[in-house]
Amino acid sequence: MDSVNLALSSAINPQNLLLLLGLSFFLGLAYEDLYGRGQLHHPGGVRTFPLLSMSGVCLFLLEPRYGLVFAAGLIILGLWLLAYYQYHLRHSARNEESAGGLVALTSNLLAYLLGPITVLESSWFAIGLTVSTVLFLGARDRLHDIARQVPTDEITATGKFLILTGIILPLLPNTPVTSFTSMTPYQVWLAVVVVSGISYASYLIQRYKSEQGGIWLTSILGGIYSSTITTVVLARHAKAKRINPEMFHFSVILSTSMVYIRLLVIILAFNLSLAKQMSVTLMGLFLASLVMALFLYGKSHSKKSQDKKIIVTQKNPLELVPALIFAILFVVVSVASAWAKKNYGDMGLYTLAAIVGVSDISPFVVSLAQDSVYGLNPKVVSASILIAASFNNLLKAIYTAAFAGWRISLIPVFLLVFLAIVGFIQPLWDLWG
Repeated sequence: MDSVNLALSSAINPQNLLLLLGLSFFLGLAYEDLYGRGQLHHPGGVRTFPLLSMSGVCLFLLEPRYGLVFAAGLIILGLWLLAYYQYHLRHSARNEESAGGLVALTSNLLAYLLGPITVLESSWFAIGLTVSTVLFLGARDRLHDIARQVPTDEITATGKFLILTGIILPLLPNTPVTSFTSMTPYQVWLAVVVVSGISYASYLIQRYKSEQGGIWLTSILGGIYSSTITTVVLARHAKAKRINPEMFHFSVILSTSMVYIRLLVIILAFNLSLAKQMSVTLMGLFLASLVMALFLYGKSHSKKSQDKKIIVTQKNPLELVPALIFAILFVVVSVASAWAKKNYGDMGLYTLAAIVGVSDISPFVVSLAQDSVYGLNPKVVSASILIAASFNNLLKAIYTAAFAGWRISLIPVFLLVFLAIVGFIQPLWDLWG
């Protein structure tokens, strides 16, 4: 008991009490801004919340070991709020109004709990809790609008994925299942989580904000999600003359520039030393492609081209099927990388990188970044990733010509081939240097 009193005496100080009064008053201001304009009075506000917070502290100090007095006060407050809510329901029924939610009741309970939290926990926790509550109070209408816009199937898919991420991922073993590769089940699913999360961020912004950003935002987000799919969509629009050639050239190169940012973020998530090693090369390729895109954009504006809206159809990357497909590809590519290295050395890995480059290179990049192949030289890893990215650019050049036609695709084809050649420079230098 003495240790409890000693801890409390060190926690109770004028600074904490002033912080508590300020936070509870701030919470009361936000609460009254939300509920003070209605005809029906809601309990709580700039006077009630500070008093509730101080009451919570005092009741807790009366019996701090088990908090029985504090719990009794919480029960009394709950019963009072329950009586108010029942009255509120009857009043709403008589006037045929909406009964509203439990935000008013929850805010009062939070103000009561804020007392002991502020004096016993770190100040950042109390401040963060209060600010988060105020933000939720002020964003009521906006959050309701978002909730109405999000389809039920997306909510369900996100919930399933959160279960697999927050429950299944921590339970997976982090030890290799075979001596052939150092890859573990935990690493496999962690790769799915990281890559799908990056794509999901792009997917959400593309779906709900693309109308505000035009072709700029479409190209950037499409490049982060999948530059190959974006290139095919843009080429088809150019073929159907739904987008002018100049803007088509700009969009293809801009979406390609985002590939290098995506690769750097993925590598950074798994291998900091490899990210540092490749940052100069990847950022150099990004800046080079971005300068090309900006030049093409200026050229399109000089010809009075219009910035039209292009929609790149994307599937939710948090759906279970895409996630499982990525996991399977990751395992296959990791095993194939180990097999190629063991049987054919570095050249076998370079050859596999070229083959992988004509498909989705993310599983290959994550596999190498996670050191799933024993004994790889960092220079070999870097060269293999650049080879895969360069062959992917060559694939996009072929798609551009095939879907848009040679006449209007010569410029992006030339630039994509040029970027592929530049990407080959470091691997060739490491190989023969």
